[in-house]
Amino acid sequence: MVEKIEIQSMELTNGPIRFILRWLYFLMIPLMACSTSDNSGNALPSNSPVTGTPDPVTNRDWFMPAVGTTWQWQLTGEINTQYDASMYDIDLDNAPSAIAALHTQGKKVICYFSAGSYEDFRDDASQFPKSVLGKTLDGYPDERWLDIRSPAVLSLMLARMDQAVVKGCDGIEPDNVAGYVNNSGFDLTAVDQLRYNENIANAAHERNLAVALKNDLDQVAALVTYFDFAVNEQCHEYNECDALQPFLDAGKAVFNAEYDGVYANDVGARNALCQAATSQHLSTLILPVGLDDSFRLGCGI
Repeated sequence: MVEKIEIQSMELTNGPIRFILRWLYFLMIPLMACSTSDNSGNALPSNSPVTGTPDPVTNRDWFMPAVGTTWQWQLTGEINTQYDASMYDIDLDNAPSAIAALHTQGKKVICYFSAGSYEDFRDDASQFPKSVLGKTLDGYPDERWLDIRSPAVLSLMLARMDQAVVKGCDGIEPDNVAGYVNNSGFDLTAVDQLRYNENIANAAHERNLAVALKNDLDQVAALVTYFDFAVNEQCHEYNECDALQPFLDAGKAVFNAEYDGVYANDVGARNALCQAATSQHLSTLILPVGLDDSFRLGCGI
């Protein structure tokens, strides 16, 4: 942000001095405007991909799942292709042949990766600067929050999207995009998160990829225009499904997964869950938290 320098002309009665000061002020404006700083104190250019307020990319022909689309979510293990689901959400590290096999069955494929955390098992793990690695995610010792303000982080995510294109993915599910409300180790703000998420969505669309908003319920209203659908965890359990209504109002699908064992083991609880999901037009599945296809229950399947 450029800070205005007040020139008090009444105190500068000497014309040449006033002229010189004003000339210096206007000379400084582009210098101040062309840089800001990242968390490490390094200067960022004014056109840094993590600054500004980008308009959503529009008028492309990417996949747009309709409300009520059936789906399967499996991130570990050999992909079970036998479900009668029109969309599969699988890990980006799957081989192109696995994606092609799903396409052969007429299924759309969404490819998962974490856009807000460092995953030590990814092929690009060594490319993340140490300065962007924050605190460990609660419950995930192999992941650390990322400083999403760093252009290096976004650059690596763009490379992952390029990989998704090469592999034939129809869209992406970038996870952990609400670091600003977590104990990340960085002083992230809501605005930081909005700008990052908007740029992630636009970059996906520039590659003709669909893109999901994962959780981040507090920013749904601001981001629904940028994202094509939502992937949520446990909105029924935590009574948060109403926060996803803007997606449904926009004709965009909401895919939800519930992990509480009561839904798997208690038929009554599961029926009540399905009644609520159906009335809200949510595509809800009951899955193992490891998303390993050890079981799969849901509504209308």
